[in-house]
Amino acid sequence: MTGRSPRLGRLRRSASDGRVIRPVEARGGKPRRRGTQPKVVALGGGMGLSASLTALRRITGDLTGVVTVADDGGSSGRLREELGVLPPGDLRKALAALCGDDDWGQTWARVIQHRFQSQGEINGHAVGNLLIVALWEQLGDHVQALDLVGKLLGAQGRVLPMSAVPLELQALVKGHDPERPDDVDTVRGQATVALTPGEVQSVHLVPHDPPAVPEAVEAVLDADWVVLGPGSWFSSVMPHLLVPDLLDALMETKARRVLSLNLAPQPGETDGFSPQRHLEVLGRHAPKLALDVVLADVAAVLDRDSLTDAAKRFGAAVELAPVARPDGTPRHDPELLAAAYDRIFRMHGRIGPWR
Repeated sequence: MTGRSPRLGRLRRSASDGRVIRPVEARGGKPRRRGTQPKVVALGGGMGLSASLTALRRITGDLTGVVTVADDGGSSGRLREELGVLPPGDLRKALAALCGDDDWGQTWARVIQHRFQSQGEINGHAVGNLLIVALWEQLGDHVQALDLVGKLLGAQGRVLPMSAVPLELQALVKGHDPERPDDVDTVRGQATVALTPGEVQSVHLVPHDPPAVPEAVEAVLDADWVVLGPGSWFSSVMPHLLVPDLLDALMETKARRVLSLNLAPQPGETDGFSPQRHLEVLGRHAPKLALDVVLADVAAVLDRDSLTDAAKRFGAAVELAPVARPDGTPRHDPELLAAAYDRIFRMHGRIGPWR
């Protein structure tokens, strides 16, 4: 892109004028010495984003996680329905992932992830969800409250919601009803979409064209690297491409873009998907988005040529690396994923400010 849209310019001014944008050390993170490390933004939700953030905090102190806000299940769904707030669960998980490996960080990570078990109304609620919502009500500002939680935890980075309004995820699903295998139905709600039978064709958000959080847009525009995924493809990754200002920022940023693929298809929404099919889905939702690198676990790719061809349509190179846990569970190993990201940043980066 040759120039940034007027709308993105207004969002940047909103982020700067609405509040003081504090340096990372003032938000509880490590100070960034320009010239030593990349400025990285990771987008996603749930366990996939947590995996990326846990890995990325090992290689940079200038890290921002941008989180989906369409969750409607569990504790988040109850708080959202009862209080009309953003679902806090994925934001909480991202903050926990940014906690340090020292006693302070790991103690607070366990505390905010702790779920109460009782016969009463508090059953199933996570401590971090209640803390985040309480600060939202006290401060009346989503970003300021999350920054304050991050400071309390000593988080090694920043967490932002992708939008300041709670969103509903809707999917068009073919064969959702086994008795009508060729019919396409609308399935509503992130929790339902994540486990839906049938073939998800596409997803959209309600309200349509939701506003982006200005700080999230600014983070993407100012980044050296943007990482999209891994995570639930339709319910955690694709929603970022459905927020117009965020998609504009992803297309206009001068940052390099990495797409981090999942280790395996997810039962329900991506059952039977190959790695290249994940790319085809992304192309349907954001046909003009360019990528620089597609990262996949070496053991998860059975047809390298097909994945390479799919990546070329986005202008991207494919990097294969062992990033799964050695015990065979379908989870990312933080150290291996960090090593893969670090190699990509060094091998594919421009001569950047951290080099």
